[in-house]
Order: sequence, then C-alpha cells, then structure tokens
Amino acid sequence: MTGKAELSVAGRKLPVSNLQKILYPATGFTKGDVINYYIGVSQVLLPHLKNRPVTLKRYPDGVEGFFFYERHCPEHRPKWLKTARAERHSKGNPVDYCVINDLPSLVWAANLADIELHTFLHKGSSISRPSSVAFDLDPGAPADIVDCCRVALWMKEIFDALGLQSFAKTSGSKGLQVHVPLNSPVTYAKTKSFSKMIAEYLERRHPDSVVSNMQKARRKGKVLIDWSQNDDHKTTVSVYSLRAKDHPTVSTPLQWREVQAAAKKTGGKKLVFESGEIPARIKKHGDLYAPVLTLKQKLPKLPVLNF
Repeated sequence: MTGKAELSVAGRKLPVSNLQKILYPATGFTKGDVINYYIGVSQVLLPHLKNRPVTLKRYPDGVEGFFFYERHCPEHRPKWLKTARAERHSKGNPVDYCVINDLPSLVWAANLADIELHTFLHKGSSISRPSSVAFDLDPGAPADIVDCCRVALWMKEIFDALGLQSFAKTSGSKGLQVHVPLNSPVTYAKTKSFSKMIAEYLERRHPDSVVSNMQKARRKGKVLIDWSQNDDHKTTVSVYSLRAKDHPTVSTPLQWREVQAAAKKTGGKKLVFESGEIPARIKKHGDLYAPVLTLKQKLPKLPVLNF
C-alpha cells in the first residue's frame, strides 16, 4: 500500500500512509512493520511513556536517510493528542512536547516515521523531579558491549552495597544503560552529583577500562559512563524503542544474569535484540523494566564513597 489508508485504533480513526515504504533497506522492514511493532509492544511500552514529554526522532526517508529530532509537538497533531509544556532552563522558549499516553498516539507517531522515542527522566511539567538516575555506558572501540557488561556489574556491586536496586537494558545500539529508580522527592542537581560521583569512582578504580570524561579522545578502548544524562534538558531512548540501525534493533531490558553471562564471553551478539524477538521475551519475562516505574528508593546522602 503506497497511498493513504485509515486504521481504527482503540476507537479512533487514524490516517496512515506509505505503509510499504522501506525504512530499513538492509532488511526490508517497512513503515507498516514499524507501526505493527509498536502496536505489538504497546502494553509494556506505554507505561514507560505515560505523562512523559517525548522527543520524536523521525526518519522520513528511512534509517539511511535524513533524520531530525522533533521537540515541539507538530501543529498538525490530532486535537486529542496530549502535550506537556516544559519551561526549559536557560534553553530558550518553553516547548510543548508530545505525550504518548495511549495506543492511538503511539500509532500516530509511528506513522510519522518516528522510529525512535526519546523521553525525559521526569513526568509532565515536573521538570525539577527526575524519577530515576540514568547511566549510559558507551564503548569506545575496540571496547564493545561485553566491556559495558563488566562495567555495569561493577556499578551494580556499588548499588547493592548502598541498598539500591538497579536495572539494565541494551541501548539498542552498541552499549548498555543502567537505571536506578527513585520515584521519591529528589532534584536533578542531586541525581547528577550522585551519578558523576559513581562514574568518577569507577574511573579511579578501573582506569584502564572506564572513563567519565566526555572527550572522545579519552574513550579509545574504554567504556564511557555518561552521567550527564541526569539533566532536565536531556532525553534518553525509551525502553522498547526501535533504533535506527541497519537492522530494527530494540532497546531491550535485561536480567542481571544475562549481563553476567555476556560479561564472561568474547562477543556480545546475544545482547543484540531485533524487533521480532521482543514479543517472545515479553511473553517469557513480562516487563523486566516495570519496577523502574514504581519502585521507591531514596538517594543516599553524599558523600557515600571513599576515594
């Protein structure tokens, strides 16, 4: 189908177009496949999007073509689609972000060739209150996802010692992400200080494997612990989001035993998941990231580590 059509989604009529347009040339994955994927995972994905401002990452010509981030929710959005206004701190005028709270909103976004969904760590207009601490583990070649797994396990040891539960997911790209849910009163200033301290501590403990400085020249053969995600103007790719790679990979929640197993291997292929594998994982494990939404934990008072 190359023309326009209409889908009935949860009682709403949604115009869709170019469903057969190939967005992933290497695999033939189409815009219709993108929409079907998001419909299939919506039950576990939507809770992670609920009431959070979303930045759309759109690929109108597919993953090999031009893309752009869309922060302002398009004016042509449906009247029923919700938005959230964020007063950007020292970042210019307020932005009305899209809020993807239901299946029709999700399908509408996917029809815009919005392959990736990037969310804030806060909900709605509560820009000063993150619900978790986020760490993005980014390997600098020749380091890879296996090295990220080892670093993630070192992080988990620290969090365990502090009495904090933590959760890992693939980025859907080349690294891992670790979240420490809080869901309690806290500010970005505190979570950013905490995350920076963790990153610098591990850099001191493992100087040959870890770097906390963002300069690319320092990353070769090491894993960058990106603590800067803990800021009111930063977004992170959502769990269950597709990624715009050669194949339709997905940011996939993991069990810590999967991370442990991967850390002992010489290749990380088993930690790369494509869209077709996700329904079976959900059926087997449920939503491994569900606790990130509800688990209440308090951030330890600083300083908590001895350098």
